[in-house]
Amino acid sequence: MNKIIGIIIGIVVLVGIGWFVMVRDDSSDTSDVVQDNNSNTGTVQNPTQARAPIVLADQKAIPTDTTAVVTGKVTPNGAITSYWYEYGTTPDMGKMTTRHMLGSGFSAISSPAYITGLTKDTTYYFRLNAENQFGKVSNGKHSFVTSSEFTPIVGKISTAKTLPATSITRTSADLHGEVLPNQADTQYWFEYGPTVNLGNISSFSSAGKGTATLPVAASLSNLSPSTTYYFRINSQNIFGTVNGVVLNFETSGPSNTAVPTASTVSATSVTDSTANLRGIVNAKGANTNYWFEYSTDSGFKASALKTTEKAAVGSGEIDVPVSAMASPLLSKTTYYFRVVAENSLGTTRGDSMNFKSK
Repeated sequence: MNKIIGIIIGIVVLVGIGWFVMVRDDSSDTSDVVQDNNSNTGTVQNPTQARAPIVLADQKAIPTDTTAVVTGKVTPNGAITSYWYEYGTTPDMGKMTTRHMLGSGFSAISSPAYITGLTKDTTYYFRLNAENQFGKVSNGKHSFVTSSEFTPIVGKISTAKTLPATSITRTSADLHGEVLPNQADTQYWFEYGPTVNLGNISSFSSAGKGTATLPVAASLSNLSPSTTYYFRINSQNIFGTVNGVVLNFETSGPSNTAVPTASTVSATSVTDSTANLRGIVNAKGANTNYWFEYSTDSGFKASALKTTEKAAVGSGEIDVPVSAMASPLLSKTTYYFRVVAENSLGTTRGDSMNFKSK
């Protein structure tokens, strides 16, 4: 019989009720690890390389007379990972909970499950397992004792719904969802990535423990332009983990941006007081404005400089003809003019040209 090396007596506060939990660590099983093709050291050595999950040895139980909440943590390590618990009245266990999908990030994530149909005043053994395409991992075997001294647990598993993304730009987007806590403290987070395997996670946030469905959101930044991203919401309370459906959005382009180009073309429809100034602007992928400068001074000195109103030319990557009316002008006067284009990366002025008013 395995030697008992530790007894942890803790007070777990759940829904305002004190829970006294005794968990036994049967340490001879802590090295019970099975993997297909990767070693597991318990740390993420290369966050860019997917591998078998990590099951952390911090598993706990919150029993009542006929139920128990079992908890642990799993690091998916870059591949979509499921987790489940084995349990039973002997060290061989023999039963298992429903599998829960945990996602594919590189952070350790809480992995709870709710076991029902237990016999009171009975010792149960349990173990957390996790599996992805790179292998299956089990770590440690623990035990708890059911007792009628414990008050039944309040609440049930949460629900989560993924909603469409909004405010999509070249490098950012807002993700949305809905979460129903169902009377148990619930947290939520979003997974996202450029493939259906996702791979990245937002920060974890609390949805409380109410009985109403809550709108939730997360803002993403540092995305790649012209890229399709897949995402979903996840919610979790002590009863388990729930995954929303996977949706997708595409960031706007182009892939690269630059300072705009600007070419002065001509002045047309010249009268004694007006002229139509023409040019060509290429926004080079960033939102760009243009205007014309004109002056009786060939050096465009500030004291004599006039400008047309700024106008938007968009954020494309093609040459766009632009124009603006210069008014009022002095009659029979030589004017110098040039087109100006500006975006977030810089300002460009076209070559100077001239015309003479009527």
